[in-house]
Amino acid sequence: MNKTTMKVLISLTMTVAMAFIMLFPSNETTASANSSKYDSIYNVANSKLGTRYVYGSTGPSSFDCSGFVRYIFKHGANKHLPRTAQSQYNTTKKISKKQLKKGDLVFIGASTKSIYHVGMYIGNGEMIDAQNRGVVKESIHAPWWHVVGYTRAI
Repeated sequence: MNKTTMKVLISLTMTVAMAFIMLFPSNETTASANSSKYDSIYNVANSKLGTRYVYGSTGPSSFDCSGFVRYIFKHGANKHLPRTAQSQYNTTKKISKKQLKKGDLVFIGASTKSIYHVGMYIGNGEMIDAQNRGVVKESIHAPWWHVVGYTRAI
């Protein structure tokens, strides 16, 4: 094989390798990007702790639960979610409790067809959500909650 052919083959191989890396990033790269998005969303959510609850409100000075989740994802990750908790559940990727990670959504209701509350999981069995006490951090295992599902929005 002459030098020109060898250079072309090496160049072609490098181009294919780079395209493959761009199309299929490693889990580390994806995990890092998701962690960064979570941090951004969490920072927006955390900045709203104590903000008052108003049914139907979408922020920034008051929220209901789905308005809060919609706001923090829009401002923290430029991710647009539907307006209601039920619609947010219906349009995001369903996951199991075992797959639950920081940044995932926790849905409360009578069933998956009757969801009335949503919060964002922040780790250690806790979520941040907007409810009658305003925006708070609390256990997802509180006796007044009936968790019916989990989803991943990012």
